[in-house]
Amino acid sequence: MSIPASEAALRDYLIANDDQYRELVDEHHKYDERLHQLASIHFPSEDEQLEETVLKKKKLLLKDEMEAIVTKYKTSSTSH
Repeated sequence: MSIPASEAALRDYLIANDDQYRELVDEHHKYDERLHQLASIHFPSEDEQLEETVLKKKKLLLKDEMEAIVTKYKTSSTSH
């Protein structure tokens, strides 16, 4: 199967075919859900504020890792 050319199609392809990418997407989604929960708290505790900050940083790191995988696939598809 060839690697899709469009960005969205490539991400869908990776979710379906790359275990590491799929795990990163799942984890990113879990962090996003928890951040939405924390955002709905009107007066978060210090622990909740800290958790929010940590989750935002972790989410960004995951996004960077996912982007690195996308870039790797793009590079490998253009070098063939």
